[in-house]
Amino acid sequence: MATLQSLAFSPALSHTSHLPRSLLGIASRIVHQSAGSSFNGQRLCLSRSRFTTNIKNQKMSRLCIMMVQPKIQFIQGTDEQTIPDVKLTKSRDGTNGMAIFRFDQPSVFDSSGEVGDITGFYMIDEEGVLTSVDVNAKFVNGKPAGIEAKYIMRTPRDWDRFMRFMERYANSNGLQFVKS
Repeated sequence: MATLQSLAFSPALSHTSHLPRSLLGIASRIVHQSAGSSFNGQRLCLSRSRFTTNIKNQKMSRLCIMMVQPKIQFIQGTDEQTIPDVKLTKSRDGTNGMAIFRFDQPSVFDSSGEVGDITGFYMIDEEGVLTSVDVNAKFVNGKPAGIEAKYIMRTPRDWDRFMRFMERYANSNGLQFVKS
């Protein structure tokens, strides 16, 4: 089972002025991203001395790394248990592409009345969240039967980021690539 990492700083690191310049941007970005997160996982704490060499009479701060599996959500905070069928398309010049996710009988339909409405399509891993609002539900005889979500990648960087997420998600859920 693959695990993912996300950095979160303990309260002792909330004052980043003593961090080296290379870590200042990371600290503020990570703390901002993890605010209000429903993140649950295992903590792995490392002493700050691994990142700085000049510690004089300072209390040892700790860097905590959170480890979780990549996940897909339609309602923030509620993980989707159904494994989707994913189809990828890419332009001939490789500059953009699209991923189409099809979920048959997704678990979000079981909990949406209790938890709330579907607000989007969220792919979450250690690098952050990939989001799309292009989500369509399929109904058969008035009952929900499936969901189709589209994620559009407009740059090669977006494509690479998506592929990193999918590799982690596939490893975590025992999936494989099948060329059509």
